[in-house]
Amino acid sequence: MLKQQSDPRPDLKTPPMPPERPEKLAFWRTWLRARRNIFAALPRKLYRAWLTEVRTPWFSSYMPNQPDLVRRVLIERPDDFPKSVIVQRTIGDLLGQSVFVTNGETWKRQRRIIDPSFEGGRLRETFGPMLDAGEAMAARLEPLATGAPLEIEFEASHVAADVIFRTLFTQSITSATARQVFEAFRRYQLSAPMLSPADLMNWPDWIPRLGPRRWRRGRAAREIRRLLRAFVTERQREIAAGTAPNDLATAIMTTSDPVTGDRFTDAEMADQMAIFFLAGHETSASALAWSLYLLAMEPAVQDRVAAEAAAVFVGRPAFSDLRRLGITRDVFREALRLYPPVPMMIREATCPEAMRDKSIAPGSPIILSPWHLGRHERLWDCPHQFDPDRWKTEAGKQSARDAWIPFSTGPRVCTGAAFGMQEGVLILGLLAARFRFDLVAERVPVPMAHLTVRSANGIWLSVRPR
Repeated sequence: MLKQQSDPRPDLKTPPMPPERPEKLAFWRTWLRARRNIFAALPRKLYRAWLTEVRTPWFSSYMPNQPDLVRRVLIERPDDFPKSVIVQRTIGDLLGQSVFVTNGETWKRQRRIIDPSFEGGRLRETFGPMLDAGEAMAARLEPLATGAPLEIEFEASHVAADVIFRTLFTQSITSATARQVFEAFRRYQLSAPMLSPADLMNWPDWIPRLGPRRWRRGRAAREIRRLLRAFVTERQREIAAGTAPNDLATAIMTTSDPVTGDRFTDAEMADQMAIFFLAGHETSASALAWSLYLLAMEPAVQDRVAAEAAAVFVGRPAFSDLRRLGITRDVFREALRLYPPVPMMIREATCPEAMRDKSIAPGSPIILSPWHLGRHERLWDCPHQFDPDRWKTEAGKQSARDAWIPFSTGPRVCTGAAFGMQEGVLILGLLAARFRFDLVAERVPVPMAHLTVRSANGIWLSVRPR
């Protein structure tokens, strides 16, 4: 049975939400709000609606939140709801024809090559580099842990980038080229909207998307792709010479499609590197930063995580010790529910479709929103409150089955979902064992959607050693 929203519990805290949208808002004002922060352009009713039609002068799009409709799109009939062309138009300058944007046989071939490198055994091999990146972050934080306000989003971005370079290319972020990629991705993130209103309105490609942010984004994308292509070229040389390290890049570049026998070309591999970095860096940084904020907001939960983690990080933990971080894992899951790194995913109907009382025309965008599903007031108890203990209850587990999709679900579930969970739990536990995080009263974060869910004004915390 579907749950109705319970009254807010006085023993639970409510973390920051986006600014409220006025009930009545003219179309052009909605468009302007969407350019600044798409969350501010969305009505409050989406947290209760099963299906919402969003009308524009040009077309209608649809947001299903009813669990069986979400399953239809993502699990039961994914080929009838491929990735929308809007995704390619929005971030295609960076991702090219990567596995994140392709459809059909191209996507299936890419997954056949990529998936074996992210299977269970490989996670054990990535544990050491992840731990090293976490230790490096702790070392960077030690001289900064004075209690003064610290912008934690930047530090989270740094460690997430370090994890990607250590696991993909066996290099730390301190290398000059890795640092260049990290800085270019940061510029791209800050200049790229979650959704371009022009693209969402399906304007033809020949109409230019002008403006300084578009120009800065394009320049950053070109720089990132140039640097990643250099990494790929160098790794191909090492593979040919028999000197390549046994990391994720080598594994993917030496894997053949079991159907065709082909491997990725250099150009294709550069596309895949872009999405691995975007997915593994931007999304992980967002999730870690919000997790630390939630711990700072609830000191009692932070103390529980710290006590659990302290027993694990006495020396250098082993891969098997991850299972001992149960509370830490529940906090990270709760952060992914409240602040899913990718707040919306856009599919496209390829045939006439009926959803509830709506007749959906082919070509209509179908918007799946992990943000609204994770906070849906008819699917979760106290949906806007921070409650990591919900993950131990039967009600919480059922809600998760119905409405927790931070990594998507079905055939297009994120290849690196287990990788991301391992990284988040490991680094969150390591940091909680070593440092205390407290809120900075005058700096309350405002959630907004860039490529991932970030804060409009950064996430600032006070950090002290334990």
